[in-house]
Amino acid sequence: MNAPSPFDAARALALAASTFEIEARALLGLAARQGEGFAKTVQAMLECRGRVVVMGMGKSGHVGRKIAATLASTGTPAFFVHPAEASHGDLGMLIGGDVVLAISNSGESDELAAILPALRRLGVTLVAMTGVADSTLARHADLAISSAVDQEACPLNLAPTASTTAQMALGDALAVALLDARGFHAEDFARSHPGGSLGRKLLMHVRDLMRSGDAVPRVGPEAGFNELLREMTGKGLGFAAVADAEGRALGIFTDGDLRRLIERGAELRELRAADVMHHGPKLVRVDALAVEAADLMELHRITSVLVVDAEARIVGALNSNDLMRAKVI
Repeated sequence: MNAPSPFDAARALALAASTFEIEARALLGLAARQGEGFAKTVQAMLECRGRVVVMGMGKSGHVGRKIAATLASTGTPAFFVHPAEASHGDLGMLIGGDVVLAISNSGESDELAAILPALRRLGVTLVAMTGVADSTLARHADLAISSAVDQEACPLNLAPTASTTAQMALGDALAVALLDARGFHAEDFARSHPGGSLGRKLLMHVRDLMRSGDAVPRVGPEAGFNELLREMTGKGLGFAAVADAEGRALGIFTDGDLRRLIERGAELRELRAADVMHHGPKLVRVDALAVEAADLMELHRITSVLVVDAEARIVGALNSNDLMRAKVI
């Protein structure tokens, strides 16, 4: 390796721009190269009785791991198997009926070529993702999709750059076509991402977070002001619900209402809950998503809501701190 020349910031920026341009052209060129092979690959993966097994060596292997992860998270059971390890026992992870997506830009990877006969004996459907239509991999495959690019972004036209970008984009295209064909929705995505923010928003319900039972501050409409105040401060939610004998919400009294009464100089001891409550409190159903409660609070600029059942009876209470602890907001 020759000694490096002094750093040239302008050249670095020019090479970056050139890389973006070359890889953008490579991606745009992919659409014209897809046809029956792509459609039949989607169909084969939809009808797969087993799993989609992705293979690739080197940089194609790194791309393959990402493709397998994307497929798995969008409704297509998939995993990655290293071709070299497959020759030493990992072929046992495959079963007849699997679809194998083998990725190789040249289509001449020795490790993939070595296991082609074994793959045929297993009875899998072999899909080649390659940049060379008449390569060894493409000739032995049941289906082929083209990842060909006109040039690499590498100035030497050697390092896999535009070609791996094309492979990644093809994997995304397969995943998108498959999730659309499966009728895959945001709720399905959330089920495979329960630890992420989307999972929490789409899977967590109000019932999972609400305070219930004696933790819910409530009084009847005839309760005296002292009883109302004790209930509100004792439960630590900053409000108390006013409910009828059947448990349906009549109103709500908050610590903000208390401050306003004090500022007006009202004679508090003579007041009943019915005299000071706000009618029409904001309610959320117990079976609603927690994010719906968050949206309701944000819309009305409040920090708490009452939770009710299908008959509008109070069954719980929820405040913004509960939502923050659960990382819904």
